[in-house]
Amino acid sequence: MLRYEDITFLYLLAIIPLLVILFYLFLRWRNAAVEKIGSSQIVGKMMPMSSSFKLKLKFWIYSFSIASLILALANPQFGSKLEEVKREGIDIMIAIDLSNSMLAQDLPPNRLERAKQSISRMIDRLEGDRIGLVVFAGDAYVQLPITTDYSAAKLFLSTINTEIVPTQGTAIGKAIDLCIKSFDFKNGQSKSIIVITDGENHEDDAIEKAKEANKKGVIIHTIGMGSEEGGPIPLKNNRGQIKSYQKDNNGETVITKLNETMLKQIAASGNGSYIRANSTKSGLDALFNEINKMEKNKIDSKVFTDYKDRFQWLLGFSILLLLIEVILLERKNKWSNKIQLFEDEK
Repeated sequence: MLRYEDITFLYLLAIIPLLVILFYLFLRWRNAAVEKIGSSQIVGKMMPMSSSFKLKLKFWIYSFSIASLILALANPQFGSKLEEVKREGIDIMIAIDLSNSMLAQDLPPNRLERAKQSISRMIDRLEGDRIGLVVFAGDAYVQLPITTDYSAAKLFLSTINTEIVPTQGTAIGKAIDLCIKSFDFKNGQSKSIIVITDGENHEDDAIEKAKEANKKGVIIHTIGMGSEEGGPIPLKNNRGQIKSYQKDNNGETVITKLNETMLKQIAASGNGSYIRANSTKSGLDALFNEINKMEKNKIDSKVFTDYKDRFQWLLGFSILLLLIEVILLERKNKWSNKIQLFEDEK
């Protein structure tokens, strides 16, 4: 299979027809100038070493050299073989809470950053599993559709922050529902949802949604981020420095605490496990062991592998043509001038 590393260079090939047009106009001007001097036979005798054939040949060599150089810049790549890859894995949707309470620092550096670090380490351990990301606060959104592209998953994960969700709250039920809709139930893969949240201020019936998921064969695990003692919610300035802490209507500092009871109920309804993260352990390691116990079905896919750069051949060909163009003289040489196949008999 052929592909180009940067196809934008291919637009430069438009130079070639432009050069052809300019060369054609040059030949017309040249012939017109010659006709002003005299007939072609007379001019030919006045300039016996001139060769219009070599002039045209040099032009085409030069044009092919430019075209070859442009193709080399685009860097053509060939896939050495078509390989069938068999993968075994499950489908995992991770729903991560982006409410402001996840900024509490009872889990250093804060709950959200600790969750992101843990998910990143989990992605590093996946082999063949497909993963997707849903973010939620007052509403839920798909951040990354389910995929086996782990690099893309980590890239999207790095962009997550509390500011990308416009509505605050903790709509765990909406997040579970959106995760269910993100699955392809026709592929026969085992499916799991991991909800990472502090569980505070739930705004919908998350337990019922967990039961619905369980009826469809989806296992729901929950990870509680935070502590029983809780912590204040920091408010930062434009420089990212903490300027104060969130207060309630009475002017008291809000202390956000882990709602462990709710998360245990969601996990139980979803036939999964609840794990509480603490200052030394994120909980994802233990959860990863639970995921590995799930049945992993085979996924067959075909991919092109071992793409190799081939620009070197085109670059070398371009240089070779340029050398030939430089060496090739426009005028006839002495040997070819002696050959007169169509000389008139006297």
